[in-house]
Amino acid sequence: MVEAVIFDIGNVLIEWQPERHYDRIMPRETREAMFAEVDLHGMNDEIDRGAPFRETIYEWAEKYPTWRDAIRRWHDDWIEMAAPDIPHSLRLMKALQAKGMPVFSLTNFGIGSYDYAATHYPFLREFDRDFISGHMGVTKPDPKIYAMVEEATGLSGAQLIFTDDRADNIATAHTFGWKTHLFEGPEGWAARLVSEGLLSEAEAA
Repeated sequence: MVEAVIFDIGNVLIEWQPERHYDRIMPRETREAMFAEVDLHGMNDEIDRGAPFRETIYEWAEKYPTWRDAIRRWHDDWIEMAAPDIPHSLRLMKALQAKGMPVFSLTNFGIGSYDYAATHYPFLREFDRDFISGHMGVTKPDPKIYAMVEEATGLSGAQLIFTDDRADNIATAHTFGWKTHLFEGPEGWAARLVSEGLLSEAEAA
């Protein structure tokens, strides 16, 4: 019996495509060259593990003077980069909560970046429980973060159903016996919630 539903955030509730944002502000060839030279996703991984948001990005910018201004925009354009929200997914979250089903987040997200995002997306403060990697000091798909969720909630195995857009994150959850759904769009997730008996078709629309 499912006792709680767990949502990833990036590309589940909010689109997260940094390359797309940079393609809007510079020629694609230039963006490809920058991403080839600078491990910007690795930089973001540091933030997701708890490193300070602005300071980390600005320090990386100083390491690569050629790209200094563009790297800084990872911080300065954060809200434009982490956008837009995915309305159907948000409706599913609210529909579950309206039925009394607890909804948790389990997200690779920094401390400062999450606080900043929450000023633009108030629903980030509306989960019944927050599991934010920056505060936990560990990121998915490390098994430790899943064990921490179980320890904190007292729930385990098939009491939890989890959706994430990354197959590696889903795979680790599966090893804990969680019910899982690889998120490829809100329609598929809605159908899964209906099939689990958690929402009616009307509630999942």
